[in-house]
Amino acid sequence: MLLIAAPGQGAQTPGFLREWLELPGFAERLGRASELAGCDLIRCGTTADAAEITDTAIAQPLLVAAAITAAAELFGGPGQADPPTSPAPFSSVAVAAGVGAAAGHSVGELAAGTIAGTLQESDAMRLVRVRGQAMARAAAAEATGMTAVLGGDEQAVLAAIEASGLTPANVNGAGQIVAAGTTDQLAAFAADPPPRARLRPLSVAGAFHTRHMEPAVDALREAAATVAVHSPVLALLSNRDGSVVRSGTDWLERIVTQVSAPVRWDLCMQTMASLGVTALIELPPAGTLTGLARRALPDVTVLALKSPADLAAARELLAASAGEAAAGPGAAARADARQDTHPDIHAPDWRLIVAPLAGTFRAGPPGGAPAGPGAAVSVGADLGRVEMRGGGHTISPAFPATIIEWLVEDGDPVTVGQPLLRLQPEGIE
Repeated sequence: MLLIAAPGQGAQTPGFLREWLELPGFAERLGRASELAGCDLIRCGTTADAAEITDTAIAQPLLVAAAITAAAELFGGPGQADPPTSPAPFSSVAVAAGVGAAAGHSVGELAAGTIAGTLQESDAMRLVRVRGQAMARAAAAEATGMTAVLGGDEQAVLAAIEASGLTPANVNGAGQIVAAGTTDQLAAFAADPPPRARLRPLSVAGAFHTRHMEPAVDALREAAATVAVHSPVLALLSNRDGSVVRSGTDWLERIVTQVSAPVRWDLCMQTMASLGVTALIELPPAGTLTGLARRALPDVTVLALKSPADLAAARELLAASAGEAAAGPGAAARADARQDTHPDIHAPDWRLIVAPLAGTFRAGPPGGAPAGPGAAVSVGADLGRVEMRGGGHTISPAFPATIIEWLVEDGDPVTVGQPLLRLQPEGIE
């Protein structure tokens, strides 16, 4: 199976789209995205300096538009970045080209969802405009930032992050965790780093995927209510817990709440392994996710699509993947299944909710009794909290479901990614 990956904020570099804009149709499609994003993405991708494209309100639309437009060029062949008047659904083109799965890191999830057929390209650009602006406003409210922690013992690193009052905003696997919080907390963390770990401050505008971004959630939720979503045609992985998402409404709710919740790319890579992913192509600005995959998934063929010069090799990977899928056992059944759902046969019918950060688990809403096994819960229901020094995170489902079982009790200490409860989504027997 071949997976398409879309990078997140921080991957952009000045001028990374310069060569891409020489391709027929690329500038026209990026120009249409600029109108929806409210900024000149062509200039931002070519002549803008590093400071300008670090601005969250610019970086996020730039990354999503770049990934989607490069994917159109990759799947459709030369000149296809400029689509016909009535193009086939993006996902149909991706499936025909040999793609079986998609995943995005942070804001890259919007590009991945578009490729998987969950969201229209125009709606993705409308949402990322709101997302970027809302997160920029939240970041401006307080001096916050992020620091990559490279190496060291994972549990020791997570313990040190918690002790500093920080949040493990990105657990990327392959020995990379990103700590986020106030600049004072980050300074104290740098003064007493975890053993055998290297710290690298990141050039970002704020503490993304932490409680500091909670003001942005409402703005994105309001915008999300105006777009239509569909069930993904590809196996679409979620940053929340690495699971394969089956419904468009579930995916959209995850996109909204992920703004203030940690990104678990390590769990996404674990799912890639369980799905049997054999090849991964990272869309521009490529390099970050392929680097992580080389260390965590050594048996997977990876390709960073950094420039148009890489298109030929990427298309060879697509052709090989399409050939393997067509020749493999059950190919006809998989082809039929792709008409209305993604080809994943490994995803369980139940779902886990995991701890978004390390701390102490508190069951039930404040002042209320916790819901027990057999209880029906709605989207956003307050099922409990994970509390840590300096804040906490509410545990709530992104889909209507029935509680199967709790895996922790009130007062239990929990670690990042630890399963908390098992749910049966509504409509799945």
